[in-house]
Amino acid sequence: MSRFKSDFLATLDERGFIHQISDETGLDDLLTKEVVTAYIGFDATAKSLHVGSMTQIMLLHWFQQTGHRPVALMGGGTTMVGDPSGKDESRQMMTAEIIADNKTSIQKCFDPFLTFGDGKNDAIMADNADWLLDLNYVEFLRDYGKHLSVNAMLARDSVKTRLDREQHLSFLEFNYMCLQAYDYVELSRRYDCRLQIGGSDQWGNILSGVDLGRRSGTPQLYALTSPLLTTSSGAKMGKSASGAVWMNEDMLPVFDFWQYWRNTEDADVPRFLKLFTTLPMDEIARLSALEGNELNDAKKVLATETTAMVHGRDAAEKAAETARQTFEQGTVSADLPTISVPAGDFEAGTGILGLLVTAGLAGSNGEARRHIKGGAVKVNDQAVSDERMMLDKSFLTDGAVKLSFGKKRHVLIRPE
Repeated sequence: MSRFKSDFLATLDERGFIHQISDETGLDDLLTKEVVTAYIGFDATAKSLHVGSMTQIMLLHWFQQTGHRPVALMGGGTTMVGDPSGKDESRQMMTAEIIADNKTSIQKCFDPFLTFGDGKNDAIMADNADWLLDLNYVEFLRDYGKHLSVNAMLARDSVKTRLDREQHLSFLEFNYMCLQAYDYVELSRRYDCRLQIGGSDQWGNILSGVDLGRRSGTPQLYALTSPLLTTSSGAKMGKSASGAVWMNEDMLPVFDFWQYWRNTEDADVPRFLKLFTTLPMDEIARLSALEGNELNDAKKVLATETTAMVHGRDAAEKAAETARQTFEQGTVSADLPTISVPAGDFEAGTGILGLLVTAGLAGSNGEARRHIKGGAVKVNDQAVSDERMMLDKSFLTDGAVKLSFGKKRHVLIRPE
C-alpha cells in the first residue's frame, strides 16, 4: 500500500523514481484535486538526448499517463549560459545557430513518450529563449534580484566544489541559477505550472525557483527530484565503452541501442525494468526473480521494451531478431549496424586498424592495436592476431565484411 493518494506519486514510489519532494502532503493533495502542470528542463547541448535523460522523460510520461499536463522545456536561453551543476569546469560556449539545430533534433526524443496537443493534459513543448533572450537585465535585477540569495547559491555543492578546488566559476555560470529560478516563475504565470521535476543534482536550483515564486506572488510551487542513476558498478548512465548512448537513431543505430540494454549488469535488471519500461509490476517481479542463464531472458525483455519506447515496437523486435541471429545462430544478419566505405578500398586492400576506427570499434589506431593484442577483434568471426592485416575482396561475404570487438559488438563494412 503506497503512502501516497495520487496516482502519479504512487506510481513513482513503487517504481523507484522519488529522491526528494519539497512538500509531500501538499503536492499529493494537489495532484488528487486537479489537473496539475509540471515541467522538466532540457538544455540543448547536443543533437540528441542520451539514455541518461530517459529517467526524466519517463517521469513526464507517467505524469501524463496519470492525468496531468507535462511541459518539456527546451533551454534555448539557458544553453547559452551553461549549467555548472556537477561540472568541474566551464562549459564550452555554443552559437545560437548550433543551439537552434540541437533543439530541433532533440525534440524528436519526446514524441514516442508524450502526446502533444491542445487538450487539458496534452503535453507542451516550451522554450525559455522566448522570455530570457528579451529579458531587460536592469528590470530583472530590480524585480527579482532582491529575492535571490547569494548565500544559498554559495552553499550549493556544485558551487562549493569549484570554489574549494579554486577552479574558475564565471559570473555567467553563476547567473544560470537565477535564470532557472526565473523559468519556474515564468512557467507558473504562462501555464499555471506548479511542479518542477529534475535529477537530484538540480534540487538546489529547483528550490530557488520555489522560493522565488513564493516571494514574487505565485501560487504554491513544488519540487520533486529523482535519484541520479549509476550502474551497480558505478558507471554513469548514458555512457558505454564506445561513447554516449544517444536516443536519436541518426546518432546511434537501433541495434546498438538495444544491445546497450541487453548488456545491463545483473544487479541492475530489476531497477531498470521499473524505471525504463511500462511493464506491469507483477511482470517485473516475475522477471526480476529469474536467476542464472534465465536472467538473460529478462535482459532481452528489458532491451526490447526500452527500445520499443524510444524507436517503436517493430524496430525493437527487429533488433532482437538481429541479435538472436548473430549470437545464437552465428549468422551474419544484414540488419547489423553497417558502415559504407569506397569500393576502391577493397581493390588494393585496406588495413584492419583503419577499419576498426571507421567502424567505431576503436577510437584510434593505437586503441585498435591494443584490441588486437588482447584477442578481442574478429573478422568474419575469425580471431585477428596481426595488426598489419589487409582486407580485400576475398573477405567479402554477401558483399560485406563483419568486424567484431568482443562478443557483443559487431559492424558490417560494406564497399559501395
